Amino acid sequence: MDVTVTNPSSDVALVTVQGAIDVDTAAGLRAALEHLLDVGTHRIVVDLGGVDFCDSIGLGTLAYTHTTCTAGGGYLRLTAPTPFMQRLLTTVGLTPPIPVFPTVEAALPS
Repeated sequence: MDVTVTNPSSDVALVTVQGAIDVDTAAGLRAALEHLLDVGTHRIVVDLGGVDFCDSIGLGTLAYTHTTCTAGGGYLRLTAPTPFMQRLLTTVGLTPPIPVFPTVEAALPS
C-alpha cells in the first residue's frame, strides 16, 4: 500500500491511497492520518480510487479519523471508492455518516 499526503488548499489535506489496506499495511495509513490530526488538520479528503481491499483494521482507521475530525470541527470525506469499497463502506454502516464523493474535485471545498 502507498499513501501520499498533499494539501490542495491551505486547510484541507488530501490523502491518496493505493493498494490494500489490511493488517499488514493499515499502520501506514493510520500514521499518516494521525500525523495530520496531531498538527491540527481536521479537514481531510481520502482518495480511495486505488484501494482494492480493506479489512476491519482499515475500516476502524477511517471511523476513528472521522470521529476525531468531526470532534475538531472538521470532516473526513472519502472519494472515488471502487465498487468493492462502496459496498463495504455501505455494508458496515460507515456511509452515510462519512460522506462519499465520486471524485476528489467534488469533495474539495470550492
